[in-house]
Amino acid sequence: MALDLALGDPPNRWHPVAWIGSLISGGRRLAERIPPRLLTAYGAGLILAVAAVTLAGSLAVGAMSRAMPWPIGLVLEAWLLKLTFSLRGLISAVWEARDALAAADLGSARAAVARHPVATLDAGATASAAVESLSENLTDSWVAPLCFFVVGGLPAAFVYRAVNTADAMIGYREGLLGELGWATARLDDLLNLLPSRLGALAVVAGAGLTRESATDAWRAWRRDGRLTESPNAGQTMAAMAGALRVTLEKHEHYRLGAGAPPDVAAIDRSVRVFAAAAGLGLVAALVVLRAWR
Repeated sequence: MALDLALGDPPNRWHPVAWIGSLISGGRRLAERIPPRLLTAYGAGLILAVAAVTLAGSLAVGAMSRAMPWPIGLVLEAWLLKLTFSLRGLISAVWEARDALAAADLGSARAAVARHPVATLDAGATASAAVESLSENLTDSWVAPLCFFVVGGLPAAFVYRAVNTADAMIGYREGLLGELGWATARLDDLLNLLPSRLGALAVVAGAGLTRESATDAWRAWRRDGRLTESPNAGQTMAAMAGALRVTLEKHEHYRLGAGAPPDVAAIDRSVRVFAAAAGLGLVAALVVLRAWR
């Protein structure tokens, strides 16, 4: 975590997750030559191949780090683990949207949240998108990689990151992706079932630590956590909506929490809740690792 907050991410040409993305992109291009009736099977084979390559690479690099002198090997393994998550990058993206909204620059704020379509988002919807992204990615960008590292070390964390990256790239229901990304989307849903709920629980606890409403966070999580199309995305988003006592809404898709749409102050509060939840996740992981050993 310290390496991530201090240094952020390396350029894509040096980032293993970008290499994984290039592999997925190559498989996506080849899919255009596959008969439609075989796309689902091809997509399943693609994600298995990507996971296998990622597993082999992480095992090899992990073995290399363990063969090095203790201080060097420790730093290398810590850096490799850092590459499976990006707290600094996530918070920076949210701050970009927040600062644009504070400056009444709605166009830049819309671009920062990168939602489609963004042209119709007003200030409240744009702030909502920023808070939604922050809270949803608590699972993808922190809790889940940490959970898989606790269970299976670096290889498990990297395999999770490969599956999650593939889901972000091909796990959609439009066009040929509806068949190509089916297996990837279902596998990502499965892998995130427990981490997303642990993340929501961390948001509830983080709300209490930051003097937000832990009670409302719990109630909104239990009431609205299942309202999103994904079985996992709504868990942390609903908890965050309750913690802030705002409504997070994606038009014609879901409405989480109760209250007014978030504003700049709510984004600031969401970052504090997020930071507390992330810190609690780290403490919990250390406790589990200590007990395990």
